[in-house]
Amino acid sequence: MAILVALSFLRAADQPIVPPKTKLPADQPAAASKTKSAADQPAIELKNKSAFNVENGSRNPFWPIGFKPTAKMAHGGTGADHAGGDVPPSAFLVTTITLDAGARFAIINGKAMLEGQQFGLQLGAQTYQITVKRIEDGRVILGRRDQEIVVLLRRK
Repeated sequence: MAILVALSFLRAADQPIVPPKTKLPADQPAAASKTKSAADQPAIELKNKSAFNVENGSRNPFWPIGFKPTAKMAHGGTGADHAGGDVPPSAFLVTTITLDAGARFAIINGKAMLEGQQFGLQLGAQTYQITVKRIEDGRVILGRRDQEIVVLLRRK
């Protein structure tokens, strides 16, 4: 019995599957039945346009309550390096240090950095060129011109 059922399935698998044909009314072409033209669809009218404006110096409403932003890093390091003042270690936040035989990584201000990598740090209107000199166990040593900045790993 099972052999007969298996043979019937094999015969059915050899035959091609043909979709059923449907007839359209003679007065309607095939393309018109599938899509409507743009003239038939009603236009969308905008009644009220919403806007969101944040004043300078105000708190971003999308930040969590109690969040205090740290200094922003400029991408690409193409900004001008202004000579004004020393960069304080509090401008950096080191959250992770990975010491591997091949490379050393640190997450500084939310960005993954390697030893020797340069980046731009924006404090106010000034942009500073910072170099990751060394990544050690528990601390990162950064350099800016002749200044060395030691930033400790933030532990919870």
